[in-house]
Amino acid sequence: MELKERIIELYESGKADYGQADRELFGDFIAALNEGRIRAAEKTGDDWTVNAWVKQGILLGFRMGVLAEMPWSGQKSFFDKDTLTERQFSLTERIRLVPGGTSVRSGCYIASGVAVMPPAFINIGAWVDSGTLVDSHALVGSCAQIGKDVHLSAGAMIGGVLEPINSRPVIVEDGAFIGGNSGLYEGVLIRSRAVIASGTIITGSTPVFDAVRGDFLARPSGQPVCIPENAVVVPGSRPLGDRTGFGIYCPVIIKYRDAKTDLSVILEQDLRGELKG
Repeated sequence: MELKERIIELYESGKADYGQADRELFGDFIAALNEGRIRAAEKTGDDWTVNAWVKQGILLGFRMGVLAEMPWSGQKSFFDKDTLTERQFSLTERIRLVPGGTSVRSGCYIASGVAVMPPAFINIGAWVDSGTLVDSHALVGSCAQIGKDVHLSAGAMIGGVLEPINSRPVIVEDGAFIGGNSGLYEGVLIRSRAVIASGTIITGSTPVFDAVRGDFLARPSGQPVCIPENAVVVPGSRPLGDRTGFGIYCPVIIKYRDAKTDLSVILEQDLRGELKG
């Protein structure tokens, strides 16, 4: 039986007591996540498909784990489910992990060439592709999918989406720039090379006004908002419409990416370039 079928069967069994074989199955599942052989969501053509069974497998770890004391990078202990350990890396993985308080949970894929500045946290189920920079105080939440050559600036919050299991996680496609102290939550999809300015908050149901096209972004029924490719989004406001003079928060697409934008968000090549021995 394939890993997928075994995870679904165990999840749907509803059992309360888990044996050694169940824990070994979960260990195989975590290894597959770490190695990038499976992921919580994947792109097919222009669409993203949620792999609900992967979320089921992660939730199994919460079910079967027991609270335990575990060492954290040889320093003081932490206390968590014994199935949710901290991930350990080796030099052969070619990941730049700077010391100073960063923690990565086992069960997430971190590609070669990723740089993580302290302190940052990457949660279980996350996918962080090559060339991406995760800056200080950034969060990559559970099952969030981060593409290639993305810049997550200091304090950027990429929310996690574990439940409902069929819900799309937050996705940031290749080449996007996420500004400092910004927040993306509830399954927001940021298409490739989009720029999210510092301080912008976008949830799944946030109305986003496209000032270039003169209208709000269309949002399919029941689907979180999608920021178009190359869009440049800044914090803004819109009137309440009751003539009180008050406004309500509203992110605004002020333009679509051009050469001037590229210059303003480019990373130093020495920081982002190939990691050499």
